[in-house]
Amino acid sequence: MARHKATRRDAMGFGLAALNRLAGSTLLDRTGLRKPVEQVVATATRRGFAAAGAAGRTFAATTRLGKPARLSPAPAGDLFDLTPDDEQQMIVDTVTEFAAEQLRPAAAEADATATPPDGLLGRAAELGLTVVGIPEEVGGVGAERSTVTNVLVAEALAHGDLGLAVAVLAPSAVSNVLVRHGDAHQQATYLPAFTGEDVPAAALALQERAPLFDVFAPKATARRTPHGYRLDGVKHLVPRAAQAELFVVSATLEGRGPALFVVESATRGVSVEAEPAMGLRGAATGTLVLDNVSLPASALLGGAKRDVLADVVRSSRLGWAALACGTAKAVLDYVIPYVNEREAFGEPVSHRQGVAFTVADIGIELEGLRLLTLRAASRAEQGRPHAREVALARAAAAERGMEIGSAGVQLLGGHGFVKEHPVERWYRDLRAVGVMEGVVSA
Repeated sequence: MARHKATRRDAMGFGLAALNRLAGSTLLDRTGLRKPVEQVVATATRRGFAAAGAAGRTFAATTRLGKPARLSPAPAGDLFDLTPDDEQQMIVDTVTEFAAEQLRPAAAEADATATPPDGLLGRAAELGLTVVGIPEEVGGVGAERSTVTNVLVAEALAHGDLGLAVAVLAPSAVSNVLVRHGDAHQQATYLPAFTGEDVPAAALALQERAPLFDVFAPKATARRTPHGYRLDGVKHLVPRAAQAELFVVSATLEGRGPALFVVESATRGVSVEAEPAMGLRGAATGTLVLDNVSLPASALLGGAKRDVLADVVRSSRLGWAALACGTAKAVLDYVIPYVNEREAFGEPVSHRQGVAFTVADIGIELEGLRLLTLRAASRAEQGRPHAREVALARAAAAERGMEIGSAGVQLLGGHGFVKEHPVERWYRDLRAVGVMEGVVSA
């Protein structure tokens, strides 16, 4: 395996050297090919070094745990209060500012190139988005489950851009699964990497491309071997798949049912293909191919218990509801000044009842969606049953979110159809909420 990695890096180095020599040639100036070749060099360099980094990290236990480190449920409150406490408000304000300054300005280019900006994950790591949900025993700062805070953070990020929010939050989904269901060895091996400055790109890969896809009956298969497990299958719409160093993958374990496995990207048989989609293009989605992948026995998460996968899916759906809230709020915040400033027949179009009522409907549906989402998050945070509440929030997010995106496009008229305005991108992104499984976690 080490020899394979070295050969791969050498080939990449020779290729980049050849491209750089070509870029320095005066022939390019005479033929007018300077700019296209420089773009190729820049893209190849960026992708090449990302691939080397993804294959080069070695995960190893840096501490010994006598038992798995878990976060305790938050204490139950006497009242259901939607007002964030001082600490939550400070976090939300910080993330909102980050989304406005880092995500929103970069969103259009990320959508066009289907690639998040360089350094985005590093800048997000500086906010401590992953470390908050990791117990102190493995280097984090978490003591209690913070589902409500996670929902508020996802909402604030999605207000900047949903696709880039997914790219930022994808590693947290993996760390959350490890915190809740990983054993002591898995936590000691992988979680410390999520608490430093160089947070690995990682992805929770549950999505498959199949008619009537059932997340609890994955087509990917796992078979027992004398030394562990053998995985085969394909996962789709995996965020930042080409850069990811670690995956949590669902597969049907022979004789047991659906199960989760930890898969390192450097494992033989793991490959990635580009898969740009209609929406979420800033998340650089790709296809994860598992071809006769051999895993050790320690790769199995949660002992293949069905309630483990159910908890992961539930948490993911809650995360998607939060993202829908943030993007729907972005639509509302954009269309209100637009309809007030846009004039037709000598007056703002907001003076028309049809327009005013549509804007009001967006606000009403958004508040209902936020209420459902935060109620589900509150129950999850306290360790109370929340399956029904998450199902309601997910159903509302899938249906109302798409309606809000469509209404935003309609309110802008012809401007809603062109990329000069971000509403068309938000509409495309919101359509993903109803079909995606995994990827994010609350």
